[in-house]
Amino acid sequence: MADTKKSSKQNMSDSHKAALAEGREQGRAVRRYLEALDANKPKRGRKRTPETMKKRLDRIQADIGSADPLKRLQLVQERIDLEQQIDVAETTVDLSRLETDFVKAARSYSERKGISYAAWRELGVPAATLKEAGIGRGAG
Repeated sequence: MADTKKSSKQNMSDSHKAALAEGREQGRAVRRYLEALDANKPKRGRKRTPETMKKRLDRIQADIGSADPLKRLQLVQERIDLEQQIDVAETTVDLSRLETDFVKAARSYSERKGISYAAWRELGVPAATLKEAGIGRGAG
């Protein structure tokens, strides 16, 4: 008996592939911008600068030799954490480029995903950026 099942696999049209690629690119632009906003939002308390963190590193290096093993373990971990924080603090993010990419993608992305103006604002997207992207208060 011959197999009468037909393949249900269909090829995507070029326009469908292009639409998927555009959606992925818009998602990347939105994600990068939101991550940059989140990483650069003001934090409570006194701001730690790379200089103050480096001073603390110097103090750790001075204390580590005479510390007992448990304290040395804590100092080593603090040193590792501070070195990572210094790297992050000294890395500059081109927020203006990310914002430009966001503005190009946000309206279409917002419409496709049903994202409201209020949701964007709650995540910290400035009203002026949303206006530039064509997302108004009546959106969503």
